[in-house]
Amino acid sequence: MDDETAEIELLEQNLNKTRQISQRMTTILNSFDTRLAKLEKSILPLYTSTQILNRRANNIEKALLKIDEVASNQEGIAAEEALILRGPQPGQLPIYQEALERLNASIAFKSSDRDSLDTARLVETGAKKLTQLFTKLVAEASTGSTPSPNTEISAAPFPPAILATLYPLVAFMRTLPLPASHPSHPAAPAIMSTLKDAQKGYADMRGTWSRKCLEAQGKRVIDRADTVDSIVAGKDFGRWVESLLSVADEEYKYIKELTPLSSPNVVASSYNTLLNPILSLFSTTLTSLIAFIKRSLHKYAFCALASYEALLALQPRWDTLLTRRGSENAKANELKDGLSTLRGVCLRSFPEFLADIKMASLQKAVPGMETSVSVADFVISAVKYMDRLPEVHSAAAAALLQLGDGNWKMGEGVAVSAKPKLGDGDEQVILEHFIYDVVTTAITSLTTISRSQRRPAHGSMYLLNNMSYLRHNTVLEPAHEALLDFLSKPTQDALNSNFRTAKAAYFDANFSPLLQTLTDDAGASGKSGAKAAVKEKFTRFYELLEEVLDRHKGARLLEDDPESRMAIGEDVVKLVVPSLVRFTNKYREKEFSKNPQKYIKQSSDDVERQLKAIYR
Repeated sequence: MDDETAEIELLEQNLNKTRQISQRMTTILNSFDTRLAKLEKSILPLYTSTQILNRRANNIEKALLKIDEVASNQEGIAAEEALILRGPQPGQLPIYQEALERLNASIAFKSSDRDSLDTARLVETGAKKLTQLFTKLVAEASTGSTPSPNTEISAAPFPPAILATLYPLVAFMRTLPLPASHPSHPAAPAIMSTLKDAQKGYADMRGTWSRKCLEAQGKRVIDRADTVDSIVAGKDFGRWVESLLSVADEEYKYIKELTPLSSPNVVASSYNTLLNPILSLFSTTLTSLIAFIKRSLHKYAFCALASYEALLALQPRWDTLLTRRGSENAKANELKDGLSTLRGVCLRSFPEFLADIKMASLQKAVPGMETSVSVADFVISAVKYMDRLPEVHSAAAAALLQLGDGNWKMGEGVAVSAKPKLGDGDEQVILEHFIYDVVTTAITSLTTISRSQRRPAHGSMYLLNNMSYLRHNTVLEPAHEALLDFLSKPTQDALNSNFRTAKAAYFDANFSPLLQTLTDDAGASGKSGAKAAVKEKFTRFYELLEEVLDRHKGARLLEDDPESRMAIGEDVVKLVVPSLVRFTNKYREKEFSKNPQKYIKQSSDDVERQLKAIYR
């Protein structure tokens, strides 16, 4: 028990010590707490002040950074403004392009409207500088020496070096802000106006340059028309118009690639502006050509036909050109107007040509030329006219169809035919009809002239010479073989028939009197009367023979056709010599004279030789 009591007392002592220690610890902790509270009260104002200072320091630092940024931006804007105002320099277009792109990008992020407006004005200035460079390059490409007048051109010159500069420039100009693509961009309307002016300037300069390049060739065509063949002159004009269309085609390709505004309507309007000088030149040149043709329509009719044919062939290309001008300008058709005027000239030429042939029979003979048997000028003209028709048959047929079958015989009181009207597909028929009328009109005039001559023998030679020339150069050996395709059977029959008639008239007028002297005269009575009649016949025969020989010495027959001339000579010999031989043999045996050689002045062989000589 004592041990347990001792342990309990020991425990109580330890418990008291522990309690005392706890009390001392509590006292110490309370003291610490009091001190911490005092410390907190002392530090709190300092902490609060420190936070305020830190916040102010941060704000100051941010302000300084902002100031640095603004200063840096101002320096960049000043540098870019100087670059923009200076304009794009040679070889530095990418740098200029990047500067404008940065300015455009900055407009979308500016918080201040004032800054955006300033930047927009700078962008507008940059766009104007680009258009100035664009206009300068186009002006350089549209000046200089023009192609030589005697060369055909397919495009107005455009230096490759300038093209190489223009392509990237135009590509960038097409990215500039416009109302359609950047409706909120402050400079878009002004840039649109600037680009429109630049595009109009491009069209004006290229149109004027194209006209200048084509003008010399057009003037040369008109100047040469009087010195070259009419059809060649017409074809020259056609080639010039073809060059004009080629130039217009090339300019259309350029205007699509090299103009800042590429919308179809704007391109069409600009192309119409470009075409105006070119089409004005076409109208002026065509007017000059028509005025030249009208000065002597009978001489230059084929120039009109060849020009008309050339323009007809180019009509599809012209229609394509019209579609590129836009619907607003589609009504203007200079080629159609020119074709109409030229067709009117062609239509006039046909009746006037026939009238000239007809009027030839009404003209009085030139003094000293009454006995001329040479080929008439109007016959030569008619042959040449028909020879040239196949070369322009398309234009001639088109014009004749427009005129109407038979209407080329205006003023002759010709009744209107009841047969169906000719139209497309009847080109061959209409040409055959016209050539038939040319031939028959020429034959009628020749017949009238030959009958009006005072000396029938000369008239018959005149008719035979002209009919032979007309027939030989159309039916037998035309200069243009294609003419045979347009000679209808009635035309050939008319030529052959009238040639035979002229040949018979020639024999009758020149050799019938000879043969009549060699016929028996039943009216002579008595032996002495019969002898006197025979003497008279021989005398008269040789007198007439001498007249025939003299007539043929001064008037050559069928100079253009030696074969036909020799054939006629053979016919004459067969006609005259046998009759002379029979007559001579008959009366030589009857001794009509003591000196027959006095009356039989030449033998039949001599007569034959002399007759053949006039046809060699």
